[in-house]
Amino acid sequence: MRTSRPAFWVSPVLCAAVLVAGVHAAVAGLGTTRLPLLVGGLVVLVALDFAELRRYPVRTPRTVAVALLASRAVLYVGIAFVDGSGLARLLLLLLPFTAFFAFGQTVAIGLGVACLAVAVVSTPDWYAHVEKVSDLVMFTVGLVIAIAMAAVAVRERDGRIRLEESHRAVAELAAEAERARVARDLHDDLGHHLTAVVVQLEKAAAFHDHDPATAKTAVLDAQRSARRALNDVRESVRSLRSFHLLAALGELAGDDVALVVSGSPDGHDTGALHALYRAAQEGITNARRHAAATRITVEVELGADRARLTVADDGRGMGAAAEGFGLLGMRERVALAGGRVDLAGTASGTTLTVTIPAPGAA
Repeated sequence: MRTSRPAFWVSPVLCAAVLVAGVHAAVAGLGTTRLPLLVGGLVVLVALDFAELRRYPVRTPRTVAVALLASRAVLYVGIAFVDGSGLARLLLLLLPFTAFFAFGQTVAIGLGVACLAVAVVSTPDWYAHVEKVSDLVMFTVGLVIAIAMAAVAVRERDGRIRLEESHRAVAELAAEAERARVARDLHDDLGHHLTAVVVQLEKAAAFHDHDPATAKTAVLDAQRSARRALNDVRESVRSLRSFHLLAALGELAGDDVALVVSGSPDGHDTGALHALYRAAQEGITNARRHAAATRITVEVELGADRARLTVADDGRGMGAAAEGFGLLGMRERVALAGGRVDLAGTASGTTLTVTIPAPGAA
């Protein structure tokens, strides 16, 4: 069960009002007020309220909640008995009010009816006096208001709990999406650069004996690719920073890839530009690693209504080979940007086309 943390101020305010009325009645000689017992009962009640406040929002076992509610009922009746002003009877309003938070609407309404019955029984000949009838009517109105306030507070509390749960769910989904993004980026970055390292090292091994200068150049190129791989891994772990597609493609293409770019990246989402870059990276890597291509061409068209990337090579094509994780990650990334991927392979080469509509394009 939950404690009565919402609207916790209601009980202390009523207790303060009862204390002021009781002291005034005792000083003025109105009724019979046992002031020490009144003050002691109110202090115990306020202490109980603050004890529950400190425990919120820890769930309270049902048996404990029942015991707390019974203790409150005894305190309310006892304080009303020693109060000569008659105002302490209003503390009975707190019984259904508090029960609503722990046990729900049905129990609260039942206790409200019981409190009204106690008020009627404890008011002899109420039907013969207009003042007593008026008091009972006002007490009934107070019960209705107390239960209505509790219902509003419970709805607000439950809504806040649902909102917090929704935020946690969104955070978990965002974390999962971020993990997937990092996994794709690591695959794309490492796959591209490690392929370049392998190609350069194989070249160095082939030219080691009869062309040491070429072999040394290949080793240096492999070293640069390894450094780039390390830097890209670090960048993938960090949050996305400012991204410049044209500069990134120029560095990616190097000297052995023909790059043709038309249009401007202005007006295109960063996510879409990232997707194009990763698609170019995957296409170039596959052409080098699997297709044994001698010519690779990358064309990028950045128009007002769409962005299109085409990677074409003259390699041996895909054949019946299944798509790997890299192509799967590329399709996921492009789909998240609202685009599509077309892959065509023949014996004379492979063409990869990625098309992503511009924001607001029909």
